[in-house]
Amino acid sequence: MKFYLFISSLLLSHFCHAITLTTEDYPPFNFTDDQTKQIIGISADKINIMMQRAKMDYTIEAYPWTRAFQMAQQSPDTCVFSTVRNPARENLFKWVGPLGNNNWMIYVRSSTKSAAQTLEDLRPYTIGVYRNSAIGTYLQQLGFNVDWANYDVENPRKLVYGRFDYWASGELMGQYHINETGLQGQIIPLFKFHTAGMYLACNLAIPLSTINKLNQILKEMDKDGTSTAIDKKYKNVEQAH
Repeated sequence: MKFYLFISSLLLSHFCHAITLTTEDYPPFNFTDDQTKQIIGISADKINIMMQRAKMDYTIEAYPWTRAFQMAQQSPDTCVFSTVRNPARENLFKWVGPLGNNNWMIYVRSSTKSAAQTLEDLRPYTIGVYRNSAIGTYLQQLGFNVDWANYDVENPRKLVYGRFDYWASGELMGQYHINETGLQGQIIPLFKFHTAGMYLACNLAIPLSTINKLNQILKEMDKDGTSTAIDKKYKNVEQAH
């Protein structure tokens, strides 16, 4: 009986732990609202509703991407978003999602007369990306010459100043940074080269039952229109810029 009570208390203490959700500044999927200081965005809003419907205790904290990603790998009861799910990461986490899709776009200076239409056309050139991003890793693994910034918001200016030839970023995030840096008209999208699913990536110690529950709730959100309403909300904001 004592052994049973001991095991039960251990299980109870585990499931009572609040889940820590880590993220980065990656608008419009997840970013800190200037006024409320809350983390909002396409992924963040969906996750907030998902966790509330699941009646789970949680916290959301923003960090530089490398730290946020490592915390989810190393700390039990920790997940990271918005995380691209790819073969290299598949066995590192348990996955909830997709929360949405991220179109990867190549950008160029509007003054550049580029005839490039595919990635292969960019082989002779340098492409700006940001450190430890899925986009940067993807291009590096394909053998492209990449220039790493610490944060993607640095790349629009680096592109305009001629530090590299092209810039690879998410379609929505890229336009957000162009707007925020006041470089509208100086940078234009050239072509989309990939679409990646964005997920909540959870530490392997989190029970599969929790993962299944969250995935089921997300499916219900997709069916009842909650997810679509959130998508439209932030895409309308981007268009308004």
